[in-house]
Amino acid sequence: MNRKRLGLLTGTHSVNDLYQGLIPALLPFMVLERGYSYTAVSGLILAATGLSSVVQPLFGLYADKHPRNWLIPAGFMLAALGVALAGVAESYLWTWLAIAISGLGIAAYHPPATTAARLAGGASQKAMSLFSVGGMLGAAAAPLVATAVIGGSSLSATPWLALPAAVMAVVWWGATRHADAAEAALAHARRRASSLATNDWRAFLRLSAVIVGWSIPYVTVLSMAALYTSRDLHGSSAQGALVLTCFTAASAIGTLGGGLLADRVGRIATIRLGYTLALPALAGLVLANAPLPAMLCAALLGTAMFLPFASQVTLAQDYLPRNPATAAGITLGLALSVGGMLSPLLGMLSDSHGLRTTLSLVLGVLTLATALAFQLGNRRIEETALA
Repeated sequence: MNRKRLGLLTGTHSVNDLYQGLIPALLPFMVLERGYSYTAVSGLILAATGLSSVVQPLFGLYADKHPRNWLIPAGFMLAALGVALAGVAESYLWTWLAIAISGLGIAAYHPPATTAARLAGGASQKAMSLFSVGGMLGAAAAPLVATAVIGGSSLSATPWLALPAAVMAVVWWGATRHADAAEAALAHARRRASSLATNDWRAFLRLSAVIVGWSIPYVTVLSMAALYTSRDLHGSSAQGALVLTCFTAASAIGTLGGGLLADRVGRIATIRLGYTLALPALAGLVLANAPLPAMLCAALLGTAMFLPFASQVTLAQDYLPRNPATAAGITLGLALSVGGMLSPLLGMLSDSHGLRTTLSLVLGVLTLATALAFQLGNRRIEETALA
């Protein structure tokens, strides 16, 4: 494990995903200051997430054919530029375009950065989990940063939000301008070893289906846990927020724990354990009759669902050893976004039949994903080829 390189990449991931989190954090300020409707807000969310998810595999294809380290700082700088411009844009159209630019930057960052993190981490799954948690911490800090910068003034202060990206760009330049020759040789050897391997598209598509089955329950619980607690379980708004906090905080714990566990027992065992534990946790949330058991089930669910996270990313790259950036773009972008794309339909189901019915439905989806997870097989690029 190249700890210095991994630490640098984890820092860039925190900065990049800070801007991913700042977009939804800025929307309430836009509603108050500009009077945007919920339809207008939905359009901005689509610009930020939908477009980013669709083009992320394209950036992966480019990164595989033309490996360029400059894509990493260019990605988070473009994300920062879009956020900065969104607050000073004079019309909804220009705001939409600015947020779309930020989404493109986020999409450009992830495939090459994830591939670089895998290279820096070597065979360690803990390395990928640390890189992933870096992004989670950045996104979690976004509401606090937005409130600190915008809360005391107006949206015209958004250019100040570009400061973290500017600082990280300087750090990146200082750390990489004299690239270690041994690191460059290792990257070349890795690509040469990958060229000797073959892509297993059937296994990759199976894994993508598993991730789709993971994303639907995840997005559903993320968006409905607080409402479910306050409405169906007759809890307070504070208890609803606490259930959501338990779920999101446990996800970081699960990601770190999953990386450590995968290094000990293997990726496939960790993936299967995560899905197996997630089923009773989600079932417990569906059957909960009070806020307290809902909190406990949400914490267990967040931990269990993220145990496989790092293993799924590295496994996807090993299924497509010739296209690791493309694999990251599809699994972290397109497949994970399916849950968000289906959220309006699930919202309509909740309006007509209740939140408990929706959660029961996604429990069925998670059951199917678990069954598919047990069909996954391990794969690793031959280390002898690297030698």
